[in-house]
Amino acid sequence: MQGRIHSIESFGTVDGPGTRFVVFLQGCPMRCAYCHNPDTWTLDGGNLMTAAEIFEQYERNRGFYKEGGITVTGGEPLMQVDFLTELFDMAKDKDVHTCLDTSGIVFNRNSTKMIEKLDALMDLTDLVMMDIKHIDPEKHLELTGQVNKNILDFVAYLNERNIDVWIRHVVVPGLTDDNKDLYNLGYFIGQFYNIKALDVLPYHTMGISKYEKLGIPYPLKGVPAMERDGILEKKQMILAGIKERRKMVTPKYATVRPSAKL
Repeated sequence: MQGRIHSIESFGTVDGPGTRFVVFLQGCPMRCAYCHNPDTWTLDGGNLMTAAEIFEQYERNRGFYKEGGITVTGGEPLMQVDFLTELFDMAKDKDVHTCLDTSGIVFNRNSTKMIEKLDALMDLTDLVMMDIKHIDPEKHLELTGQVNKNILDFVAYLNERNIDVWIRHVVVPGLTDDNKDLYNLGYFIGQFYNIKALDVLPYHTMGISKYEKLGIPYPLKGVPAMERDGILEKKQMILAGIKERRKMVTPKYATVRPSAKL
C-alpha cells in the first residue's frame, strides 16, 4: 500500500513525547484560516511512498527516538486511514510508540465501516494529539469551513476507547481568544479523563510566505500574532472550565484515571 506523503521530519520535538519521527500526510477537508500548511490540502499532492519505505527511514536512526517514536500528522492523516494503520502496525510490531495528530474531522459514528477501521487503528495507537479549533459550532464553521459536531464526538469516542489524548488549541486574536468560548472548551473536555495534557498555542504569521508562494490570499491578513505573555491567562480560562466540569464527574473515575499534565 502506498500513501501520499507531503514531507518527513526526522527530529520533531513538539509532536508528542520525546524526540519524534514525524510523517506529514497529504489531504485535508478543513480550510482553517490560520493553517500554515496549505500545501497539504490536496489529496493528490506529495510523493507516493509505502509504509515499509517510511519505517525503514525510521529504523536508520532508531537510536535517536528511544524516548520518542513515530507521529503521523498532516494535512488530516485519517483521510489515509488504511495506510496509517499499516504503518502503525509495523511500528507496534517493533514496540515503537505511535502518536496520531488529528482534528478528527472525518469521524462519523454512524458509519460502521469507519468505526471498524478506527477501532483497528486505535488498537495500534498510543497517543492522539487532538486539535480543537473552536468549541462554538458557528464560529468553528466560519473559522474552518467545517462543522465541529463529529470532531467533538471523536473526543468522546477516544474516551470510550481509553486512548490517551493531548488537546491543542491555537489562540488567534479576535477569533479564538474569547474567554467564554475558552471556558466552554474546558467545560467540554473536562468530562473526559483520558485527556492527559493541554497545549494552548499562540497564533503566528509564519505561514504567510507559503500562501504568497502558492498564490493563495491569506485569510488572516492584518491579524497580529498572539502575544505569548497572554497565553497563560487564556489557558487558565480553559482550566477553569475543566475544573468546574470535573466537579460533576463521578469521583471514582478521577481516582482511577488522573489527568497527569492538566
